[in-house]
Amino acid sequence: MPRAAPRVALLSIEGTNCDEELYVALRGVGAAPEIVHLKQFEGRDVPASERRRLSDYQMLLVPGGFSAGDYVRAGAIFAARVRTAIGPELEEFIREGRLVGGICNGFQVLTELGLLPGRPDDRIGRPQAALLTNDSGHFECRPTYVRWDGGAFAPLASLRPGTVLLAPSAHAEGKFVLGGEDGATLGELESNGQVLFRWSDPAGRSAGYPWNPNGSLADIAGITNRRGNVFGLMPHPERSFVRLLAPDWTRTPERAREPGDGYRFFEAILRHLTRAREKAA
Repeated sequence: MPRAAPRVALLSIEGTNCDEELYVALRGVGAAPEIVHLKQFEGRDVPASERRRLSDYQMLLVPGGFSAGDYVRAGAIFAARVRTAIGPELEEFIREGRLVGGICNGFQVLTELGLLPGRPDDRIGRPQAALLTNDSGHFECRPTYVRWDGGAFAPLASLRPGTVLLAPSAHAEGKFVLGGEDGATLGELESNGQVLFRWSDPAGRSAGYPWNPNGSLADIAGITNRRGNVFGLMPHPERSFVRLLAPDWTRTPERAREPGDGYRFFEAILRHLTRAREKAA
């Protein structure tokens, strides 16, 4: 009998707006995603039939958007509500080795929670980094590329270092900087393999603006925690899921329905979740 597909919770509140694209992408690679409002995990203001337990999922993914209008600063309100509603459950989820990810606004949320770059005990705490206003001073929305140089993120372990992926950007606050009394240094992130992706040009070279759309430290486009099971990235792989979404798709229209670079990213995550579940069985 075939095993059930890995369950992925797409965490939402008012203002998240990329959950549907992520749902389609994850369904497209064979996962079993579900869009879950934070109140469903809290069990507040929802009927019993709509309540959910975080422990029933293999992965939690925080989508992009403008959660709570990004008032105060991007992701701050969402993070505060997560901390209050499911903080201990989320810490246990991470300690068990399950995957937690954030894309764009989701990356901002995980950073505000102090889960990225993260502490050795993977506890929620004060932020150790920030995603500041882009150096350009305005919203950047364009095709962008990221380079995988290898690292702690197990789902991409088989991907050749130097591989470049198309992942479009759409953010106003994406400049990654480090800070805080107990925060990691750039050297520690690099030596720990915590740099998930770096911004690059299509050939994989570091090339500054506009290929680095925000001015991030060391061209960092995404990071992980030390264990590699919590990750965040600013660009949107769900927006390069098929070739039709690529900026140059009209040059090869016969390939428009072929998988894109985003498909490769989510497929790698699905394989990792499947292996992890089989190992635990």
